[in-house]
Amino acid sequence: MHSIEVVLAMLLAVVVSGFLVRAIPLAIPLPLVQIALGAVVAAVSTHGVVLDPEIFFLLFLPPLLFLDGWRIPKTGLFRDKAIILELAFGLVVFTVIGTGFLVHWMIPAMPLAVAFALAAIVSPTDPVAVSSIAARAPIPKRLMHILEGESLLNDASGLVCFRFAVAAVMTGSFSLGSASLTFFWVTLVGLAVGAGVTLGLSFSQRWMSRHFGEANGSPILINLLTPFGAYLIAERLDASGILAAVAAGVTMSYVELSGRALATTRVQRAAVWETVQFALNGIMFVLLGEQLPGILSRAAASVEDTGHLSAWWLPGYALAIVAILILLRFGWVWAAWHLSLFKARRRGEPLQKPGWRIVAAMSLAGVRGAITLAGVLTLPLLLPDGTAFPARDLVIFFAAAVILLSLLLASIALPRLLQGLTLPDEPAERREEDLARNASAAAALAAIEQARHTLSGESAADADLYTNAAVRVMANYKHRIKDVAIAGTVDAEHLRQADRAEVALRLAALQAEREAIFRLAREYSISDEISRKLVRQIDLMEARYR
Repeated sequence: MHSIEVVLAMLLAVVVSGFLVRAIPLAIPLPLVQIALGAVVAAVSTHGVVLDPEIFFLLFLPPLLFLDGWRIPKTGLFRDKAIILELAFGLVVFTVIGTGFLVHWMIPAMPLAVAFALAAIVSPTDPVAVSSIAARAPIPKRLMHILEGESLLNDASGLVCFRFAVAAVMTGSFSLGSASLTFFWVTLVGLAVGAGVTLGLSFSQRWMSRHFGEANGSPILINLLTPFGAYLIAERLDASGILAAVAAGVTMSYVELSGRALATTRVQRAAVWETVQFALNGIMFVLLGEQLPGILSRAAASVEDTGHLSAWWLPGYALAIVAILILLRFGWVWAAWHLSLFKARRRGEPLQKPGWRIVAAMSLAGVRGAITLAGVLTLPLLLPDGTAFPARDLVIFFAAAVILLSLLLASIALPRLLQGLTLPDEPAERREEDLARNASAAAALAAIEQARHTLSGESAADADLYTNAAVRVMANYKHRIKDVAIAGTVDAEHLRQADRAEVALRLAALQAEREAIFRLAREYSISDEISRKLVRQIDLMEARYR
């Protein structure tokens, strides 16, 4: 097969994996099915996929991180910000230092900087893999929000640490002062570039649309290009393109609350992004399966780098690295949670003490996935002096082994730990949704009444027509507020006219509903997750009427 045929085969494997995971009676997580299909692609193809590391990074990471930043619930992120920051930054540094030294101790032939690079690239977690594993034993919502927030931020922190470690290997030196200054530069400039690109593109698009109009599909295309623009600009400024993509996504979630996008655009955009996310995540795991035979053979050939002669040492080292990661994560989660309990008691705030199952579930939920694979494949092939990058094949093998073993372990143990496990649910979620529904219904009733007077005209027939239509439309909203259904009727001969009047009134009501929900979200009366859920329902309803 040529390369393009292999890529098409991978896309087909992603589609097939979605059916297989539902057809197989065993609770096998989707990523493992995709990895197996990738190995099948490798077995039947004569040419593998060889991508330049920088191109590989650019193609896969910006859209995935942008979407994570866009869709993560901000209310849960801010409420549990303390433990999320401890996991996303403190745990990453703890993992890099602890795992790096232990790996260098186990394999002295692997330079310390290379061991740190391996530790850094296996530190980010993958919530997509966790979600697929827990599909038959759902993760409690609040725990999932914590894992999503951690994954969003530790993608950036882990990859920044990986970048520093690789730079130390390439230059042969490491300066803490210089690294600290570089860290602040890549962080602050990356965040600023990401936010600036999203705001700049949104403003430019609105201005040009207002003055010149726009082609169908152009807003979606601009939205798809935003993470790539933020990433490339940040990289040109020697900042973090990863953080720029994350910041662009977070900023997009706030731009969305302006409510200026058309309903059809939002519906189509959501479908496009869901397809992109499914395809990219799937291709990442299929690609891992396709690369696995080559990774295994190259690792076996370079086993002398470990200081041993037998390749059987490699699985033992892989198991040891996974055990180190789980133990370090367990210790950090346990310490962080008890520190939060201590601070809460000092402030006099009630806080539920975590059971061992919660700590164990948090530890096993640190599954590695697409980000680890994407990052490790960007390791340079050669050092500046032309020699091979030390232990590159081993690092790639251990990273792939960590992905596979963490997936297998979590798929076996996590559903059992999660059975019957509950956490305090979102305390204000039901209240926020009720507030949004009542406020939007009240706004819709007022809009219907105003539209009825505007559209009914002066003739008595038109007034009766629009009054009857208004009664029918208002019945649903009054039922929502007062739980009372009001029946409305219309004469048969005026049915067609009444239908047109009803559509006009319903569209006016839906627009008022949407504006009320966006206003509540802008005022932080409801979370953006609730607003997105309700606005999507309204958009789908509007698309049906239009």
